Amino acid sequence: MEPPKERVKFIQTDLVLPYHYYAGDYKALYLRALKDKKILGSKCSATGKVFVPPLMSSPDAHAPCEEIVELPDKGIVTTFCVVNVPVYGRDIELPYVVASVALDGADVSIYGLVQECKAEDVEMGTRVQAVWKPDGERQGDHTDIKYFKPTGEPKAPLESFIHRL
Repeated sequence: MEPPKERVKFIQTDLVLPYHYYAGDYKALYLRALKDKKILGSKCSATGKVFVPPLMSSPDAHAPCEEIVELPDKGIVTTFCVVNVPVYGRDIELPYVVASVALDGADVSIYGLVQECKAEDVEMGTRVQAVWKPDGERQGDHTDIKYFKPTGEPKAPLESFIHRL
């Protein structure tokens, strides 16, 4: 058999990669709480930093994070990206915003979409609140928060979130 005369540039096919995700105790607690519209974090016993999702030990201080705390579903956009290119498998109108959101009381950010506003209206410091899937549709995973939307509150000053970028 002879090799092809032209190089293969791409192959298009469906690929199935079955796997099981074992969250562990802290992540499982976090995921179950999302089903009830609650966001949980864990507090470092040495520094007091709050990590979301919860961690068993602090990556900074290497100290236990045994205290589980509930956080509000409001926060601040710390960084963001305006997406202008369609993503395979995502049915979202372009442009849209993907942001790093520091929840009130948390020392690290989580990622989420920002919607219900124009992309050009999102800035660092924009106050946002989670929009949850309706009751009965939440399953205890990250998609239970559909997206974040601006609250209309004044923009947070950079000094209030610069340590959480």
